[in-house]
Amino acid sequence: MKLESIQRELRKAGLDGWLFFDHHERDPLAYRVLGLKPSGHVSRRWYYFIPAQGDPRGLVHQVEPHVLAALPGTKIPYARWQEQQSGLQQLLRDAKKVAMQYSPRCAVPYVAHVDAGTIELVRSFSVEVVSSAELIQEFEAKWTPAQLEMHLEAGRRVDRIRAEAFDFIQQATRAGNPLDEYGVQQFVMRRFQEAGLITNHPPIVGANVNAADSHYAPPETGSAPIRRGDLVLLDLWAKLSDEPSAVYYDITWMAFCGNEVPERMRQAFAVVVGARDAGIRLVQAAAAAGRVLRGFEVDDAVRGHIESCGMGACVRHRTGHSIGREVHGVGANMDNFETHDERPVIPWTCFSIEPALYLPDFGVRTEINLFVEERSARVTGEMQREFVLL
Repeated sequence: MKLESIQRELRKAGLDGWLFFDHHERDPLAYRVLGLKPSGHVSRRWYYFIPAQGDPRGLVHQVEPHVLAALPGTKIPYARWQEQQSGLQQLLRDAKKVAMQYSPRCAVPYVAHVDAGTIELVRSFSVEVVSSAELIQEFEAKWTPAQLEMHLEAGRRVDRIRAEAFDFIQQATRAGNPLDEYGVQQFVMRRFQEAGLITNHPPIVGANVNAADSHYAPPETGSAPIRRGDLVLLDLWAKLSDEPSAVYYDITWMAFCGNEVPERMRQAFAVVVGARDAGIRLVQAAAAAGRVLRGFEVDDAVRGHIESCGMGACVRHRTGHSIGREVHGVGANMDNFETHDERPVIPWTCFSIEPALYLPDFGVRTEINLFVEERSARVTGEMQREFVLL
């Protein structure tokens, strides 16, 4: 636990403290931020309060005193529910405004782990509860230099496998050999294993109309064939398998099994490429100027380009998501579509920019990873500008 850093950020935010709460290990963020790894069961409620100044303190059930034993500060034991409530009030003595894993109206669902009843209980002590979303971003979404290097290495391996997958499709379709989406997916999964990569879910391989399904999963039996004249979307995400703190690399590329892309497909892809590049330029300009940029602004710029091309009705999801140890991380999302994400884009974080158009008979998407540094931002892998012709 980075106690001094946490208290410094609390003071900077004008907060009296950060209240952590859990029951049955429902809040993984609490355990990660606190560096908490209980050795036994966690079946009772516990609370841990880090004040902006002074020593932390906890509230723990007498059945499970081990849960907070590794953390600094005094621990108040309780058994009865009345003791739990009076103990919590004692824990929060003198606090008027605290952060919790809560999000007003669930605007940031990635941090919305505390139930409404617990929020009501804390508020009953005349304590204001605010979201810990920006604190979580500071302590969970920021990468270390080592994580950046792991991301870049994963990117090199994934980019190589993506090219190999397209070669695999090209050889099969040109030879007239039977091939379907599931076969390509399994080719990628084998290569991930051979390359020392892991993923939380197999990649998306979508042909033609299936590319218009945002989270398409090709079935083992009955997935669509891939033949000459077909459009193929390939969405890959993976991280190094031998590094516990490894972070993901996540990309989407488009290919066409033929020598000339149909005009409708070509035009649609040009729109999403232009939208992606508008988002990249905005982030890079803000970083260079030292201007605070918020997630919703990036989404506005990217979708603004799509809408200016008359294709706004074909947008189905946000512009991008935070990337970390989970492929969908807990930092700022590039979103003013599904949610209004007001969190700032901060240095040493990474996110996707992945505009897409979903039409009745096909879909197109381009996805890159953008890493933000102190006064710059860079795309961390190869970037597609035109369809790959197979």
